[in-house]
Amino acid sequence: MTQEKRIWLAHDRALFLGELPPARMHAHAAPVLLIGLSGPITLHFPDGRRETCHSALVNADVKHGLDSGGEYIASLYLEPDAPETRLLKAGWLSDRPLVFDPIPSPARPRSLERRLQSFDMSQLLPASALGHRAELDNRIARSLDYLREAGDQPFNRANLANQVHLSESRFNHLFREEVGISFRRYRSWSRLRSVFYHVAKNQSLTEATLSAGLHDSAHLSRMFQDMIGIAPSRVLRGLQGLQVLR
Repeated sequence: MTQEKRIWLAHDRALFLGELPPARMHAHAAPVLLIGLSGPITLHFPDGRRETCHSALVNADVKHGLDSGGEYIASLYLEPDAPETRLLKAGWLSDRPLVFDPIPSPARPRSLERRLQSFDMSQLLPASALGHRAELDNRIARSLDYLREAGDQPFNRANLANQVHLSESRFNHLFREEVGISFRRYRSWSRLRSVFYHVAKNQSLTEATLSAGLHDSAHLSRMFQDMIGIAPSRVLRGLQGLQVLR
């Protein structure tokens, strides 16, 4: 099995394959499936609890740290409007924020890696993980589309709420209810993703940071530590491939 560090980006999902240093306490803005492809990983939590497993499904906004122990790992992120996110929220994630070992110890890691690259959650997880699809509220789905269309341009929350015919307070409440995090936090997550899109266009990390609408590298580092648990340079160091999927 290849040990290259690689990233795939799509509009409603992303995949990282490679080795990472220990990640301090953080919380993602989207559900993530973590898999130790070459050996077990350890998650730790604010209450001091630790869990060693071969895989974990972690919902958005769940605070945790990750020690991969130098193993080759996969991190598969799903956006709020990804069809699989809606199925998971109607299934396993409807009543629990964490699921340990949703995938057994990978006996055939190369085959598993291929399924990860195709983002085929129905093949990765058992049928019981996916409930009957609960559609994302149309107004919130439209707001996510508006955000993507805006790209790196400043986007006023009040204007966005007006675009989907909601008051700002109602929009805030509905966004958190549907997505699982605040609009402000999701906007930060969206900018982090944007940094990687600019890096894929051969911009330096500093250039990509400014292009994504962030103030400076220190701003990026703070956001990255908060949402990923490590510095962005540690993710990009030794990266052999960054592919944007259309």
